[in-house]
Amino acid sequence: MKIGVDLGGTNMRAGIESGGNIFSQRKELVQGSLSLDQTLTQFIEFIRPLVKADVKGIGIGVPSVVDVEKGIVYNVANIPSWQRVPLKEIFEKEFEIPVCINNDVNCFALGEHKFGMAQGLKHVVGVSVGTGLGAGIIINNQLFNGNNCGAGEIGLLPYLDHNIEYYASGNLFPTFFNTTAEKAHQQALLGNSEAIGYWNEFGVHLAEALKCVIHAYDPEAIVLGGSLSKAYDLFKESMNATLKDFPYPESIRRLKIFRSQNENIVLLGAAELVTQHIGSTVRA
Repeated sequence: MKIGVDLGGTNMRAGIESGGNIFSQRKELVQGSLSLDQTLTQFIEFIRPLVKADVKGIGIGVPSVVDVEKGIVYNVANIPSWQRVPLKEIFEKEFEIPVCINNDVNCFALGEHKFGMAQGLKHVVGVSVGTGLGAGIIINNQLFNGNNCGAGEIGLLPYLDHNIEYYASGNLFPTFFNTTAEKAHQQALLGNSEAIGYWNEFGVHLAEALKCVIHAYDPEAIVLGGSLSKAYDLFKESMNATLKDFPYPESIRRLKIFRSQNENIVLLGAAELVTQHIGSTVRA
């Protein structure tokens, strides 16, 4: 058994992974405005009830850049005091079991590859669409972090007069339509034509983001996750129509696009970090 943790900007979630399922799940609001010591104490006490004798390690997904080898996290979104935190060292000292840390979207991609929609595929990109836009990359069945755990930050690529994330994320709705993605989703489901139009425009922008993914990684599959993926049926038509002008039609024809189906997939991916760490230690 391993503990999987998803430290979000607003909420943190954790649970015990066993056999590809999550048990004893917990959720708590992140007190991000508190001091470094206070937020670390909250995080430790949140996880403590899950640490049992047969738990082999803790895997943590964080919304930030990570020194994966040393387990240091930098500039965590919505926790201003977490500029440089040696989280692995702190947690291993506290709980005396292995701790593995990675970016939360990387954990999403790893979870989909091991337990979700992308099982059995070698080259996969998980794209998380919510407040922001990020991607996790699987190449030849291995999670690709890049040199600084920054691979897959497609949202920051230049696009139109800003960057891709500015248009292909939840930011689009308050910035251009004076509403939220959640309200636009509810209104579109009720048949509001204006809200439906918002999602059609979103699908066009998201397709441009996916074109960047396809150019860079040419994956077998892209798995869409994050809060906005719940509205997939509202934007998939415009997204697919925009993808049709990709310069290599065969790449699009062979590409599979899935919507994530498991709400615990980041927890599963975080726990898988521990499994892979244990496996590499044994092989060594």
